[in-house]
Amino acid sequence: MLLELLSFLSSLDSGFNVLSYLSVRAVFAMMTSLLITLALGKWIISKLQYYQIGQVIRNDGPETHLVKKGTPTMGGVLILSAFFISVLIWGDWQNPFLWIVIVTAVLFGSIGFIDDYLKIKKKNSDGLSRKQKITAQSISSILICIWLISLNSKTIGAELLVPFFKDLIIPLNALGFLIIGWFALVGSSNSVNLTDGLDGLAIMPVILISGALAVFAYIGSNYNFSGYLNMLFMPGTGEIFVLCAALIGAGIGFLWFNTFPAEIFMGDTGSLSLGAILAVFAIIVHQEILLILMGGVFVAETLSVIIQIGYYKRTQKRIFLMAPLHHHYEKKGLEEPKIIVRFWIITLMLVLISLASIKIR
Repeated sequence: MLLELLSFLSSLDSGFNVLSYLSVRAVFAMMTSLLITLALGKWIISKLQYYQIGQVIRNDGPETHLVKKGTPTMGGVLILSAFFISVLIWGDWQNPFLWIVIVTAVLFGSIGFIDDYLKIKKKNSDGLSRKQKITAQSISSILICIWLISLNSKTIGAELLVPFFKDLIIPLNALGFLIIGWFALVGSSNSVNLTDGLDGLAIMPVILISGALAVFAYIGSNYNFSGYLNMLFMPGTGEIFVLCAALIGAGIGFLWFNTFPAEIFMGDTGSLSLGAILAVFAIIVHQEILLILMGGVFVAETLSVIIQIGYYKRTQKRIFLMAPLHHHYEKKGLEEPKIIVRFWIITLMLVLISLASIKIR
């Protein structure tokens, strides 16, 4: 929206050109979403409290979590609202990637919203069934992947890049791309959802991973930078840089209220949508494999649940004291803030390792 106005103003005064630069738009997008989140945070929290939209605690969860019962949830509405407003102000409406990301957020956010609503209505932790959730996520993922393929872009669906190996590229046909995209979107969405069990635990990795994907988007969209750094040139993906910045701003603003002890939780509305947004970012900039490394904490949390369930069904015994993994460490006596910060540090290390995959000639 703003780009059209700037285009007109720049025709009158070249000084307005600077506001159309990718880096400048990214900075303003981040600042806008951050300020919106901070400005609306207290108001949304009070409204959620007024309508008694509070967190439902699992009966078999850690005893220390009982004090969190009733904490306002569905904070994903705050994150997504700030993200959408910022993106629509500073984004390029002519870029199809912008609309793909927005639709992805709306689809997965809606699934999470319904799940949260059912939990609050039933006053227990049973929202959508596992089958219902996976079905809705799968349909949404396939639609998004088909949309990406329909763009007929050389940067989408053609190949799978293997990080740290410059010349190792796996060609993909449409079916292969659909499978990879499905795994990325459904897997990332659910893994962020499983990780969102402690105050601020999920949102900081989302912020850090968004920052790394922003770097890949910025470099890959520039012909000279991508050539110098041995990266695939991906025209049009520069807009992802702006979108990542907007998500980072919204995430930092949300962390202001979500840090221990949390005043608000993102709920499935936030976790399912944020995981899907990260995945679609990674798909567009060809970093699906690297997303697994950067999201190592998310992967570990998911694997802990899969291993726990599978092992218990086979032996009637548990490997972990409780799953997901962060609950295991709680049961071992670690304080919640220590677990959170250590998981943040691990994510930062994995993100830095991932950025090291960029090779300079």
